[in-house]
Amino acid sequence: MAIIIRFLLLYNQHLISQINELLLFITTSIPYRQWKHEDSHSPKYQKFKVDKLPIIIKFEKQDYKFLLDYYLWKYNKPLKPINKRSDDGLSHKIFCPKCNAPHDYLYKNNGSNGQCKCKVCATTFQNSNRVAKPIKLKCPHCQNSLEHKKNRLHFRIHKCVNDNCSHYKSSLKKLPKDLTSKERYKYKLRYIYREFTIDFFKMDLSQLPGWACSFKFKKNSSHIMGLCLTYHVNLGLSTRKTMHALKEIHNIDISHTMVANYAKTAAVLIKPFVDNFDYNPSNELTADETYIKVKGKKGYIWLIADSISRSILGYQVSDNRGVGPCILTMRMAFNKYKKFPGKSLKFIADGYSAYPLAAQQFALDDENMTFDITQVIGLSNDDEISSKFRFHKQIIERLNRTFKSSYRPTCGYDNENGAIYGLTLWVVYYNFLRPHKITSGKTPLNTVPELINADNMPAKWQILIYLGQQRMLETQNT
Repeated sequence: MAIIIRFLLLYNQHLISQINELLLFITTSIPYRQWKHEDSHSPKYQKFKVDKLPIIIKFEKQDYKFLLDYYLWKYNKPLKPINKRSDDGLSHKIFCPKCNAPHDYLYKNNGSNGQCKCKVCATTFQNSNRVAKPIKLKCPHCQNSLEHKKNRLHFRIHKCVNDNCSHYKSSLKKLPKDLTSKERYKYKLRYIYREFTIDFFKMDLSQLPGWACSFKFKKNSSHIMGLCLTYHVNLGLSTRKTMHALKEIHNIDISHTMVANYAKTAAVLIKPFVDNFDYNPSNELTADETYIKVKGKKGYIWLIADSISRSILGYQVSDNRGVGPCILTMRMAFNKYKKFPGKSLKFIADGYSAYPLAAQQFALDDENMTFDITQVIGLSNDDEISSKFRFHKQIIERLNRTFKSSYRPTCGYDNENGAIYGLTLWVVYYNFLRPHKITSGKTPLNTVPELINADNMPAKWQILIYLGQQRMLETQNT
């Protein structure tokens, strides 16, 4: 026995010496700096990088008479009209759209291609008095004008093509030394800006859908409607299982189509109450998106929750993972604030680029809506930010799993309307009806005085529908 123990000890010492040699080889042969920055410069992470906003020069009207007086004062000589040796074909009705200069100060800038230029303010425009570029975009690093490269569904891509740009030069220095010139396309080297063609800030978030039906109880009472919502939403049963439960437990004969109609209309009527409820949100929000199936195709659910109270403040269903649905979800969450916290807002999300892009658009639309995005990347705490904000990321991931537990029995949705009303009713249940661990498993997250004295869950659903109707009437009257 003593011989075996001695052999194991010697073998253990041999393994320790091998480990020390491997550690010595790693520390001397592989620099730490390469470990630290390898992932951030990898091609698969390039699409998640978001550049800062460009320099935007907007079109502003001027007076050509004032500019002529300024030219005379500065150079001590007047700016003479253009001495045209022959008829250039410009109509005398054409004037500069920026400074309103007459025909005498205008000339053709590119021959017969239709572009004119003003000698007073140097503005280029078309023969139809239309400005060629009402907004100029310049690179924030080199002040070079951006070039329009591509068109996408909801935005245009502008790129800085200046080879002397500091951003481009610094990106070149970060490339691997053994990279060939043909493989540079894998990396994002130049400054890129996305100009959105749709104004997501003018979309109505409270518009009623056209598929909503009415609660005309010809044969069934409102209590049966409450039972349908209880089985369908609270217990997560499908419409057909809800139909069978009502038949076998309560001896109520109702079709699964009627259950779906009740759920759709209930979602429409309760939504105004849910979206305008005073949640008193904190300054710590967390957001994430998850996958669903709509007609067998991939769809997305966007959720924004309060990290302190755990209430869901913003939610959207979309068929794409673009910036538009992200902006709409943020708008829904930010509408809960009586006064937007601004820079004091802690917004935690994953490494997806839609969140910083949406934050840029908020700052571009309103200076008071400027806030920072904290991105927690990966599943392990490899950096200080991940260690500090991992708790918030776990909250939203847990919320996604809770939603998936109710979504999974449906095996996907038949259409987008079903996904919308399903998510809306689930948010209602999660915020106002479901007991939570944070409240010791006894009460919902938000207290509604009208629900305190309700005896059962069907009655609570009826009260929520009534509160939603009252909220709609108040909105119509104001």
